[in-house]
Amino acid sequence: MSELRFTCVGVRAEPYAAGPTLVFRVRITAPPGERVHALALRCQIRIEPARRRYEDAEAEGLGDLFGVRSRWGSTMHPVQFAQASVVVPGFTGEGEVDLPVPCTYDMDIAATRYLDALTQGEVPFLLLFSGTAFHGAGGFEVHPVPWDKEAVCRMPVAVWREMVEQHFPGCGWLRLPRSAMDELLAYRSRHALPSWEATVRALLESADRGGRQAPATGGPLPAALATLTEEAGA
Repeated sequence: MSELRFTCVGVRAEPYAAGPTLVFRVRITAPPGERVHALALRCQIRIEPARRRYEDAEAEGLGDLFGVRSRWGSTMHPVQFAQASVVVPGFTGEGEVDLPVPCTYDMDIAATRYLDALTQGEVPFLLLFSGTAFHGAGGFEVHPVPWDKEAVCRMPVAVWREMVEQHFPGCGWLRLPRSAMDELLAYRSRHALPSWEATVRALLESADRGGRQAPATGGPLPAALATLTEEAGA
């Protein structure tokens, strides 16, 4: 199976998935006339950020990942995006399969922060394949898919943004420790606030009225949470 070739022919946002999902369309080419009965395929997907150019606004958004632009030659390394697997039905010569990849909008994940910083152009993905192939004209032969099989995919940034908007329209995503969530919930209940947005806005306004200055590296939310902690202690 060393003669198998893989090509990514497209990627789309899956509109009917329960959560954010990208679907990579993969073409698999075997030698002419070669019958592949089935293929248990594994795929590691990573972002190759050095394979594209960046506008100044994008570079600013990537500062927490790669530092200042002058250092990117030594700091801009590949970013792990996802791992996925699929069973490819039998084909002769050439076949195509959809590879669904569940995604996250967790901004603590490096790949998500990278994608969120992009405003236009394409995302340079590299798909690395492995797995097991079942083939043979007169019976079954089992061979591993070599680790050196790969395919390049350049996904339009618009596809990522479309996927995010399908599931989180006009929203961001923030993860907090359980203790902070408990305090936020207590504050929301105590003040009968109707939503989490109203809760955070109330904290921000409370911090502003108190004249507190937010730390330079943390923005206004840490000051608001400090206010929450003081009120909870009271």
